[in-house]
Amino acid sequence: MESMTVYDFKVKTTDGSEKALAEYKGQVLLIVNTATGCGFTPQYEGLQNLYEQYQAQGFEVLDFPCNQFGHQAPGSNEEVADFCQLKYHTTFQTFAKIDVNGENEDPLYSYLKSAQGGLLNKAVKWNFTKFLVDREGNVIKRYASQTKPEEIAKDIEAQL
Repeated sequence: MESMTVYDFKVKTTDGSEKALAEYKGQVLLIVNTATGCGFTPQYEGLQNLYEQYQAQGFEVLDFPCNQFGHQAPGSNEEVADFCQLKYHTTFQTFAKIDVNGENEDPLYSYLKSAQGGLLNKAVKWNFTKFLVDREGNVIKRYASQTKPEEIAKDIEAQL
């Protein structure tokens, strides 16, 4: 995985089709595992604000719902996406639900967790763990669930 980047992965969209992350080449990405019934769910608002603020400069939020933590992302992929769009007015891409830990862990998350080695090789602890990816597809920082999206703005600006 040494020479890999996030661009080497394909993920499932809410309709079940595959999307190559290579489509995001040259953009700064914030990859987030989310849930619709979590104490951190209001962070969708902050994520949308970041998206609106920086999208024109080449920034994307990639939303990966995950039902592994307290079953806090119930419903179908479409229901999760609809919830986000209706309640938080999200306009960034919501992908199909994935596992971020364990035997069914999505390969993207295996990569994200191991990308910087050491401490980052630990399991995702909860929903709304965030990974900041530079324009070359390299993971540059990981943020805990408690880190509010607005606290990441300076790091995003530094990459844009």
